[in-house]
Amino acid sequence: MNKDVEPHYRFQNLQENNMTFEQVFAHIIKFMHRQPAGKYSLMVGTDSQVHHKQTLFITGIVIRNKGKGVWACMRKVIIPRKMLHLHERISYETSLTEEIVPLFTIEKKSKLIDIVLPHINRGASFKMEGHIDIGSGKKNKTRQFVQEMIRRMESAGVEPKIKPDAFVASSYANRYTK
Repeated sequence: MNKDVEPHYRFQNLQENNMTFEQVFAHIIKFMHRQPAGKYSLMVGTDSQVHHKQTLFITGIVIRNKGKGVWACMRKVIIPRKMLHLHERISYETSLTEEIVPLFTIEKKSKLIDIVLPHINRGASFKMEGHIDIGSGKKNKTRQFVQEMIRRMESAGVEPKIKPDAFVASSYANRYTK
């Protein structure tokens, strides 16, 4: 990906529509500057829902200051067919997350880390996670894909999280797929 040309992704939340990734990043910076000594997790995750004639995918970007609030937005992708094969859908969810993660370049992550760095001795922290809407429980139909999707998130350079810890995919994004 050419770092000088931003992909034409568009994001939205309840306050704002049609945000560019640069606008999303500016919101994240602003959110973190409010409390630079926070414990921050930047989380990206995708969920999907098969509808009558299409499959709707929602990718959420959430910045959380543990115990102090969140700022979130989402990207919507519609595939004009019913994606009924579970592996195909889970794999595509992971692909959509993998598309967003590299937008947080080393330079961008460094800007976020620089906000908390002066406050590390007061407990400030920053980490980035990739949330996958799968679980490893015996009754979970997605358990056979756990290792594959975890490896993909690790390859993308983010800490993988699955259910019940993958709330960006399983709760935030899920809410908007209905």
